[in-house]
Amino acid sequence: MTTGVTLTLAVLGDSIAYGQGASRPADTVGARLAARLRAAGTDVDVHVVAVPGARSQGLAAQVQRAAPARPDVALIIIGANDVTHLVPPQQAAAHLGDAVRALRAAGAEVVVAPAPDLSVVPWVPPQMRAAVRAGCAAFQQAQIRAAAAAGARVADPAGGSATGFAVDPGLFSADRFHPSSAGYAVITDAVAPAVEAAVEAVTARRAGTRPSS
Repeated sequence: MTTGVTLTLAVLGDSIAYGQGASRPADTVGARLAARLRAAGTDVDVHVVAVPGARSQGLAAQVQRAAPARPDVALIIIGANDVTHLVPPQQAAAHLGDAVRALRAAGAEVVVAPAPDLSVVPWVPPQMRAAVRAGCAAFQQAQIRAAAAAGARVADPAGGSATGFAVDPGLFSADRFHPSSAGYAVITDAVAPAVEAAVEAVTARRAGTRPSS
C-alpha cells in the first residue's frame, strides 16, 4: 500500500556505495534499495555522493555534498580502503562517528554498513586469509562501536553477507575485488532490514506515531 510519502535516501561511502562493478546502474545498492522501498509503498529519491576509493576521512566532504538534498535516511558504506591502506581502526572510526553525528544533527536516520571481510577476496593468498579476517573484524568492531555511539543503526553487524562471497566467485566482478551485480544483490539484502527500519522511523515520526518494534 502506498504511503503517499517521498523520502530522500543519501548513499555515502566508497566504491561499494557507489556501485563500482555493477553491470547496470539499476543493480547498485542505492537503486536496489529504492526499488525495494517503492515496491513496499514508499517513494524514494536517491542521492549518491559516494566516491570510489574513499576512506573514512573523506566522509565529512560527502556529508556536505549530501546536505542540500536534506536526506531523511543516510546509508554509509565505508572501510575497505581504510583497511587496505592500513588506517588505524580508531582513527577511521572517529571520522565515521563524526559523519554520523553530523547527519543525525541534520535530522537524518543513519545506517552504517561496516567494512567488508576482505579475506574472502579471491586474490588474497590462502595463507594470509586468517590474518586479514582478524584485522577486518577488529576494524569492523571499532566502526560498530563508533556508529552506535553516534546514533546510527548498524547493518549486517555479524558480517553474514561475507559468507556468500567466500563460496561464490560469481559475486565478484571481473576485477575480482568489487562486487558484481549479483554481489550487490547480496549486499542489498544484508543492509535492507536496517534501512527499512530507518525508513519506518521517519514515516512514523512524520505521522506522529511510534514505529513498530
